[in-house]
Amino acid sequence: MIDAPEVERETPSEALAALARACGVSVEYYAIDGTQVQCSAAAIRAALAAMGLDASSDAACERSSHALEDQEWTRLVPPVTVVKQGERHEIPVHVIDGDPVEVALTLESGEDREAPQLDRWVPPREVGAQTMGRATFEIPGDLPLGWHLIEATTNGRRGRGYVVVTPQRAEVPADVRAHRPWGLTVQLYSLRSERSWGIGDLADLADLCALGKSRGDADFVLINPLHATEPVAPIANSPYLPTSKRYMSPLYIRVEDIPEVAYLPSQQRAVLAWEAERPQRTNATDELLDRNDIWRLKSTALEEVFRVPRSAGREALFEAFCLREGAALEDFATWCAIAEAHKGLPWPDEFDSPTAPAVARWRDEHADRVLYYAWLQWICEEQLGRAQDAAERAGMSIGVMIDLAVGVHPEGADAWSFQRVLARGMSMGAPPDFYNALGQNWSIPPWQPRALESAAYLPFRDMVRAAVRNAGALRIDHVLGMFRQWWVPEGHVAVDGVYVYVDHEALIGIIALEAVRAGAIVIGEDLGTVEPWVRDYLHSRGILGTSITWFERHDDGAPRVPEDYRPDTLAAVTTHDLPPTAAYLAGEHVRLRDELGMLGGGSVEDAQAEAERERQAFIDIMLERGWILEDYNEEDLIAGLHRWVLDSPALLTGVAVTDAVGERRAQNMPGTDTEYPNWCVPITDGNGVPVLLDDLFEHPRVRRLFRAIKQARG
Repeated sequence: MIDAPEVERETPSEALAALARACGVSVEYYAIDGTQVQCSAAAIRAALAAMGLDASSDAACERSSHALEDQEWTRLVPPVTVVKQGERHEIPVHVIDGDPVEVALTLESGEDREAPQLDRWVPPREVGAQTMGRATFEIPGDLPLGWHLIEATTNGRRGRGYVVVTPQRAEVPADVRAHRPWGLTVQLYSLRSERSWGIGDLADLADLCALGKSRGDADFVLINPLHATEPVAPIANSPYLPTSKRYMSPLYIRVEDIPEVAYLPSQQRAVLAWEAERPQRTNATDELLDRNDIWRLKSTALEEVFRVPRSAGREALFEAFCLREGAALEDFATWCAIAEAHKGLPWPDEFDSPTAPAVARWRDEHADRVLYYAWLQWICEEQLGRAQDAAERAGMSIGVMIDLAVGVHPEGADAWSFQRVLARGMSMGAPPDFYNALGQNWSIPPWQPRALESAAYLPFRDMVRAAVRNAGALRIDHVLGMFRQWWVPEGHVAVDGVYVYVDHEALIGIIALEAVRAGAIVIGEDLGTVEPWVRDYLHSRGILGTSITWFERHDDGAPRVPEDYRPDTLAAVTTHDLPPTAAYLAGEHVRLRDELGMLGGGSVEDAQAEAERERQAFIDIMLERGWILEDYNEEDLIAGLHRWVLDSPALLTGVAVTDAVGERRAQNMPGTDTEYPNWCVPITDGNGVPVLLDDLFEHPRVRRLFRAIKQARG
C-alpha cells in the first residue's frame, strides 16, 4: 500500500476547536485502523470559511461564535423546522423584547391551524443595540405529512418558515415485504437493443421491465443514475459526476417514441432513419460506447423533432411541465444553452450567477434555445414515466429503481444554480483507508449545511422529489453522506481534510417524506466503514441497507453465511464497482489490477493466492449446503452464489445482468480514469459476444440462471 503524504497538523486552539464543534466540523476523527487522527488547523479554518465564518485568528473565532449565537435571535422564526409525524415540537419566535407577536400556521392544503403559545420564559439577549426576547409556540403533534408554513408578525416585521412533517418510517408495502421480490440490476447505457442509438435508452428500460417480469418474474430493475450530462462534447462518461441531479440526460431519449415524429414530413423521417442507422450498426458489436458521437447524431434528430408543431393538448402538457418546474428548469435550460454557445470555453464573468442581469438578457435573446433544453427534459420525463408505467402494467411490484449519485460536477448546472447553498472551495471525498492510503478527492462540491438550512432544504427536497417522481424505488449512493461528509479544501491533499456533520434527522426525514408521498421504497448504499448507529438509525426510519456478498465477511475474513445477513436490505452478489462474478471467480480482477498498477506493494502471486482462498471459502460452504455439485463449472458457481443471497433474509435481491450472461469486463474500475474505459463497456457474454436486449432472455446462460432463481424461491 502506498504511504500517505505527511501533513503538517498544527493543533487547533481552544477558540478554533469550539467554533468548529459548534458548526459540526471535526477537530479529530478515528481512522480506519482505530487510531485517533488530529485534523489540521488549516483544514478546519478552510471548512469554516466555506461556511461563511471567519476563523483566521482566535479573536475572529470568538467573534464568529458570538455571531452564530446572535443569528438565532435575529430570526423571527426558523427558516425550517423538520419534525416527525405524531410528535409535538416547540418553535422559538424572536422579537424585540416586549413587542407583541402573532403566529399563524397554514397547512399545505391551505387549512389554518392553531399554534398555541407556551408559558416558557427565556432570558432576553442583547444583540447589537437591541434587546431581543423569545416567545415559544407549539407545533401540534397531529399535523399531516407535508410542507406547512408558519408565519410570525410583530411591529413592522414579518417572518415565514416551513414546518416539515415527515413520517416516522418510510414503510415498505406489505405485499413487497411478504413477497421479498428479486430484480435485475444493470447499467442502462450498456444494454442495447436493435432499435437503440448505440446506447441503452428509456424505451429499452421499459422493455426490460416488461420482459423481466414476464420471463423471470422480476419485480424491479435497478439502473445507474440518469442525471444530466454536458449539453455538448466532451460528455463525461461517468453517470456519477453529472451536471445536474435534478434533471436527466437526453442521451437516454428514444427519438422515434416522441409523438411528434409521426408528423415529420416523409423526407425528414427518412433522414431521421438514416441518422439512426450509424449508431444502430454498433449495437451488435463489442465496441466501446462513444457518447460524444452518439449525442451528435441524436441531438441533430431531436432538434428536427422539436421544430414540429405540437398539438394543442401536447403544448398544454409541455406548458404545465414548465410551470411545475418553474425557475429551476429555466435556470438549468439557460445553463445548457450558455454552455452550448461557449463549447467548453470560459464564460464571461457577468454570467457567474443565474440571477445576474446579463444572464437574464442572454436568456431573452436566446429564448428558443432555452426552450429547446426545457423541452428535452419534458421528453425525458415522459419516457421515464412510460417505463415505470410499463413495469406496473407488466405486474412488477416495484418497477424502476433509480440511483441517486453523491454529488455533481463542480462546473455543472447545479453548481451554477445552487452556488449559494454549496460549500465553495471544498470537495467531497474520503479519508485514507486500507485500499487507498492517499484518501480520495471526488471533485464534488458538498452542500453547505448552514446555507442549506437557511434555504429551508428546498433545493435538496426538489432533487429528491424529481428522483422519485417516476420510480418505484430510490437507491442513495453513499448514504453516509447524509450524516457526515469528508471535506477536502482546495489546494489540500485528500488526506488533509475534515469531517463535516450534517443534520441527518432533517435530510433523512425529507427523503422519507418525499418517498412516501411518491410510493417509493428507499435503499441506502451503506457499504464500507459505517458506524452501527447509522445503520440502526436508517433502519428506524424505514431506509433499507445494502449487502454485497463479497463484502459480507467476519473479522477473520470468512464469508458471512446467508442466515446472518441483515433482513432489511437489498442483497446482491456484486455491484457496478466490482468485477462481474465470472471475472471474480476466474481471478481476472487480480490480473487487471496488476496491469493497472493497483496492487500496491504486494506481489501478484500473493494477490492471486488470496483471491483463490476467498473463492474456495465460498465454494466449500456451497458444497456443504448442496448448492453446487462436486463437478461444478462456472455457471454452477454463479447460480450457487445467487442461491446464497436468495437464501438470506434480505428483503430484496438484485441479480446483475452482467452475471446472468457471464460478462467478464468490469463496468468501472475505481481509482482509475483514462487507464480503463470506465462506464463505456457494452454487455457481452462470457465469450465476448454482444448480447442485445431482444435476445437477452433467450440466452442459454440467462435461462439457466432464471431456472435456478425460480427453484431457490420455491
